[in-house]
Amino acid sequence: MHVLVTGGAGFIGSHIADLLAERGHRVRLLDALLPAAHGSGAAPDYLGEHELHVGDVRDEQVLRRALDGVDVVCHQAAMVGLETGIGDMPGYVAHNDLGTAQLLSTMADEGIGKLVLAGSMVVYGEGRYRCPSHDLVRPGPRAAEDLEAGIFEPRCPDCGGLLEPGTVPEDAPIDPRNTYATTKLTQEHLAAVWARNTGGTAVSLRYHNVYGPRMPRNTPYAGVASLFRSALARGEAPQIFEDGGQRRDFVHVHDIAAANVAAMHRDQPGFAAYNVCSGQPHTIGDMARALAEAAGGPEPVLTGRYRLGDVRHIVADPSKAAEELDFRATVGFSQGMKEFGTAGLRA
Repeated sequence: MHVLVTGGAGFIGSHIADLLAERGHRVRLLDALLPAAHGSGAAPDYLGEHELHVGDVRDEQVLRRALDGVDVVCHQAAMVGLETGIGDMPGYVAHNDLGTAQLLSTMADEGIGKLVLAGSMVVYGEGRYRCPSHDLVRPGPRAAEDLEAGIFEPRCPDCGGLLEPGTVPEDAPIDPRNTYATTKLTQEHLAAVWARNTGGTAVSLRYHNVYGPRMPRNTPYAGVASLFRSALARGEAPQIFEDGGQRRDFVHVHDIAAANVAAMHRDQPGFAAYNVCSGQPHTIGDMARALAEAAGGPEPVLTGRYRLGDVRHIVADPSKAAEELDFRATVGFSQGMKEFGTAGLRA
């Protein structure tokens, strides 16, 4: 197949491109090379011989050139990172939602009927929780007074008791908590509309906490693993928010690439979403300690600091992707963190 990877010069997109080429597919990349993601704005060295089109997915003429002869699109291009406030809304909507709408419209015109979308776990908000008295419940945002007092677990909306976390399936209630999360959910809705109207196939892969080689550093696109790794590279202790007990599913970028390749082979018309995760949750503290041990750096520091709006736990159920896409993560937490903790971030 001939595949266009939008955002293909980035952390995740470049790994998808490498795996596609390794599997014998023709690959074309489209990337705006935004300074926020790429620093200097130049194409990174790791792209190798991939065909690169530099341009914005919101530009119809750029898209038409990039889509020429393409069979499937892996749409990774997006504005990510931590927004600073309501003033960031126009930028997120313009890049993520307008960009996706323009891509889908142009794909329809060009007769391209298959899309793999970079979705995100952030559409769920808080994960799934159980109350000993009220079974499955949906907590609201944690209260500032609890966080200030060092009470970090969400409370039951019915009795106020502390909740026990569980795993989140794809049919869990959707509850985006910030602008970025809302735009990722909107991308899914747009893809579903496109699939219904064109008879195309759209798959959203809801990535969990991705880490690995080429992960950006010192940019808004850096994840928590990269921030900890950068601190260790400076000889500083990773600074952990709350008590370090936040549970996440850390999934290696090589597994993310494999999930994209698997999703390309889904042929059923319509829209479907899948969790892409390892199925083996760990805490933020676990990750910080694993990286510190691998790098031979100082022990992580629990700061007790918090950010209003952060979710406490988000751990996914991987079974649907295993059953329907035949995707299972293969890079274990210990192996992946040891590699990441000792290798250069841009390796």
